[in-house]
Amino acid sequence: MAVLERIADNTAGSASFAELCRSLWADKAVATEDKAARLCRLECGVNTLPDVCQWLTRDLDFIFATLIVEQTARPGWSLTYVFYKDAASPWVHVAVQLDAGVSALPSLVGLAHGPSFDWHERETEDLFGLKFEGHPRLGEFVLHEDWPEGVNPMRRDFDARARFVPRARDPRWEPPTVVVDPGAFTMPVGPVFSDFAESAHFLLETVGEDVIRTIPRFFYKYRGVEKIAEGQPADRALLLAERFSGIAAFAHGLAFCQAVEAICGVAPPPRARALRTALAELERLRSHAAAITGICNSTALAVATSQAALIEESLLRLSCEATGHRYLFGAVVPGGIACDPAEPNCRHLVAAVEEIAEGLRNLLRMLRYSSSFLDRLEGVGVVADGYARSYGLVGPIARACGVARDIRKLFPYAAYSAVDFSVPVEQEGDGYARLRVLFREAEQSVAIIHDVLSSLPQGPVRLDQIRPRAGAALAAVEAPLGAAFHWLRLDQDGKVARYRVTPPSFTNWHGFHIAAENFAFQDFPIILASFGLSNAECDR
Repeated sequence: MAVLERIADNTAGSASFAELCRSLWADKAVATEDKAARLCRLECGVNTLPDVCQWLTRDLDFIFATLIVEQTARPGWSLTYVFYKDAASPWVHVAVQLDAGVSALPSLVGLAHGPSFDWHERETEDLFGLKFEGHPRLGEFVLHEDWPEGVNPMRRDFDARARFVPRARDPRWEPPTVVVDPGAFTMPVGPVFSDFAESAHFLLETVGEDVIRTIPRFFYKYRGVEKIAEGQPADRALLLAERFSGIAAFAHGLAFCQAVEAICGVAPPPRARALRTALAELERLRSHAAAITGICNSTALAVATSQAALIEESLLRLSCEATGHRYLFGAVVPGGIACDPAEPNCRHLVAAVEEIAEGLRNLLRMLRYSSSFLDRLEGVGVVADGYARSYGLVGPIARACGVARDIRKLFPYAAYSAVDFSVPVEQEGDGYARLRVLFREAEQSVAIIHDVLSSLPQGPVRLDQIRPRAGAALAAVEAPLGAAFHWLRLDQDGKVARYRVTPPSFTNWHGFHIAAENFAFQDFPIILASFGLSNAECDR
């Protein structure tokens, strides 16, 4: 118990954490540490895996981030479960090795924080063919029913150039349902939407006006980004990282570049780190303005929607002026930044975002005194703190539930360690709390841009040359929608051997049903807008 208390109280650094792991799991796991990377690695057997993960999540309150699966050359499998907690605790990687003849391991969905493992296990079963014993529902997740049985596109023996014959659909197939009460019926929403929304399907079950169960389905446009990246040089793979999610292109490109830099053992110049921070906040500001536009539109406030959309358009134009692209494509490169703005351009950017901040403040003042608007958001789409933690929700959605977790603070990157800012948090977990977090973070982004560009270091904005080398690294950034994790392995030629992306939309869509259930049908589009997630980011 004393060991657990020392860890739970965060009195131990990464070194002593590894020592404590050795004392607890000496006969069942091997603990190693990397002080520079703030990383503790625990290698254990399949039978020990549930106990270790339960200890981390239930007893120590660690959050599950992502599952990295590699098909090794032995042959066999390597699975790494990644956990994180707070600024005083290290990253923890729990690694399991499977022989070639083993294709099953225990499911972790029954643990205290089991929901956070759910979609990762289902995704792994579809893409790699590994089974998770005890999982309540596997199959037809990423790969829908027209994919042939036994075809797993992330396996090494999968030939992406070969055409496969789609599986004939069973005419008796029906969507899965949960509610069986007399008078129960289901209402499908999607997968086709108007405007620019990507494909997604929501099956709403009810016996009256309130939604009892929400069953989401994505991956209608599974693009195989991780598979396409294999064998590509890093600069080509960067194009994929930027383009699977247009609303967070810079954040995902930045995470990929940070993984490359960690593998190659280089650091961008100070001016590049500062500019990366400013552009990341410019993207966050624009993304939050788009989310606010969507919330206003969902409540039929035409004037407020137009005002928010004008702010979003101004930020898109400002992004284009700063980097040459409205969505910041091509702005970040391994080793730095592709563009170097002159001092007058920086002053113009600061003045422009401060003017935009005033527009957002005016919009918030009007929305706060619109009773019809507040009636549609307050107390609607509630996600309790316990659910937010057990599902591992991230970003503004988690912070609206009282979970003050932000990668910029926990594991500072770019120039965030030199920026003084607090993490906006609300407690109610409803649609209005999510809206308030968006406005507060937008205000914060303007302040960060001002601070960074007002004291921009002199010097180069990128390294002249980066010598590629073999290795692997995990990079984490706080994208506009939340924590994004990019894990990259390069071979000796600097080409991608394995690329794994866990975007915030993948994490947060899993918990969306909590907010949508036990509310009326007419609340659904408003709850959907208040989450502000990306279907395309999930369909990578």
